[in-house]
Parts: sequence; C-alpha cells; structure tokens
Amino acid sequence: MSVFGAAILGCSGQTLTEDERQFFAETNPFGFILFSRNIADGDQLRGLCADLRASVGRDAPILIDQEGGRVQRLVPPLARDWAPPLDDVQRFGAYAEAAMRLRYNIIALELRQYGIDTNCAPLLDIARTETHAFLRNRCYGEDVDTVTRVGQAVVQGLRDGGIVPVIKHIPGHGLARADSHEEVPRVSTDPATLNAHDFSAFRPFASLPMGMTSHVIYECIDWAPATLSPAVIHVIRHTIGFTGLLMTDDISMGALSGPVAQRGEAAVRAGCDLVLHCNGDLDEMRALMTAVGGMRPDAQTRAEAALRARRAPRHVDIPALEAELEALTGRLL
Repeated sequence: MSVFGAAILGCSGQTLTEDERQFFAETNPFGFILFSRNIADGDQLRGLCADLRASVGRDAPILIDQEGGRVQRLVPPLARDWAPPLDDVQRFGAYAEAAMRLRYNIIALELRQYGIDTNCAPLLDIARTETHAFLRNRCYGEDVDTVTRVGQAVVQGLRDGGIVPVIKHIPGHGLARADSHEEVPRVSTDPATLNAHDFSAFRPFASLPMGMTSHVIYECIDWAPATLSPAVIHVIRHTIGFTGLLMTDDISMGALSGPVAQRGEAAVRAGCDLVLHCNGDLDEMRALMTAVGGMRPDAQTRAEAALRARRAPRHVDIPALEAELEALTGRLL
C-alpha cells in the first residue's frame, strides 16, 4: 500500500476542479471531508464522493460532521433534522442511551447512502455551565458517566450503520470558555481534576480507530494548544491511552496562529498523525502538503487499521429505526 499524504482535505465546491483532481492525485491525502458548500442533492453528492475517491485511485475515507443541531452538514430533504445532542439526552432521560443509539444509527444509514463512511462523532467533551455556547449543547452531559454511556451508544449506532466514528475533542474541550474557531481557549484547571473528569471520559474509547484533537491550551501541561503540544499528545497517548489514528481539528481555525503550513508541520512534529484542512483553499493545501508530506510509518500503520475498521451496515431499514425511536418518544408522554 502506498504511503498516504498526512492530511484530510476539503474541496472548494460541489464538483472537483481539474486543479483539485490533479493535486489530490499527486499528494494522495489519507481522506477527504465534506461541508455544506459541497452538497446540492443526492446524485451530485454521490458523484462527488466517487470523484474524490477516483482522484486518489482507492476507497479513501470521506468524513463529515453530522452531529445534529447546529453542526449538521446534511439537512432536509437529504437527511433528517435533529435537535442538539444535549437537548435530546435531557429530553429522553432514562431512555437517552437507546434514543441516541437509534438517532446515530439513522444518521449513519443516511450518510452511507451518499457514499460517506466516517462521521466526526461522538463528542466526548464534558459540558459545564460555563462551557462556551458554540460547544455546550453539542455535548452529551455534565458528568463522566453520562458522557461515557451516551458516547458508547453513539458509537454503536454509527458502527451498526457502517460508519467509522471519530472521537472528539481529545483530551477534552468542555472547560473552554472561548470558541476555538475564533480564538484559543485557555484552561487553568489542575491536573488531578482534568485527569479525573475531562481526560477520563476518553479512556473507554481509547481503542477506537480515529480521534480528533482540541485546540485548547491546558496551562498545567503546556502553553501551546493541544494540537501543537508534544506534552499534550503524550497525555493523549499515555495517560488516556489512545491508540488510534490521531487527526487535528481544522488546522485553519482562529485558535492557532501563523501560516497554515507551519501549523500543520508543528502538529505532525508534536505527534499528530495527520492534519485536517477544511476550507478547500487550494493554495493553502498545496503549502500544507509540501510541509507535512507523507505519513510516518507508525501513523501509516494506524491509518491502515482505521481503514480496516470500516464495515457494511447492519441489515435494518430507516423506517424501522424511526418506529423504535417513536416508541421511545411515546414513553415520555
């Protein structure tokens, strides 16, 4: 198997340009990620997924953020509209695990019908009252036990639907009071609290195939954002014990500074396996791939393991899952 480029990349529109097609063929990125700008209708989306894979000559993973609520790239009529995850967890109460398993099983089957095979979920950050609004209602709960139980249900639902899950934002974003899309969040919490709570939520998921970093500064560990910090990556690998393929959050977010290529190089040097670049800017992607090149041998091994984690959906149709979810909803009345 050829060495993958150490990145997951986006494209600019609803079809590939010839420049994009040639660039992807030359750099062989591990995979691709889709956003709302890339989606018009079902046939177009299936065609784009096929063209992305054809550009690298293999069945490359195609990722999306399909959490529900505000972070939902596929919308009606292509997919169902979902409440923010925390709203549904709180609404279903004792039935939350079953409801979230069904919810993400439906999401998985919706994604698979268009050619998407990887979802950036579950989100394992622990919510607090002070958690920034960009993140809070995307969380599953305010304690380790709830987040773990619901997260495991989300993983099961996605896997049953043939989707590879990506845990995020490791080692934990819930204490952040800033939006990392705009600025770098700083967390001053002591190591014991972080280890017992935020980091602890990720341990039951440490053997999953893929994970995404946070762009948070944990001041008790390092003064660099987690994505760029060898010390925090060490925590992810050794304190939490995560063994899967580690990707950055979007490298072009406002939490990080400096040229995008420099950020990507720093992330790989810190210990990330590959860099996520989302905005589809071809000039940025060219510079990034020149900086990061191909995957390290250990990263390539983890990437190949992530590809082997893909599997066919369990044989069940969406209406049957919807009926199960409706039955749970009826119990709340």
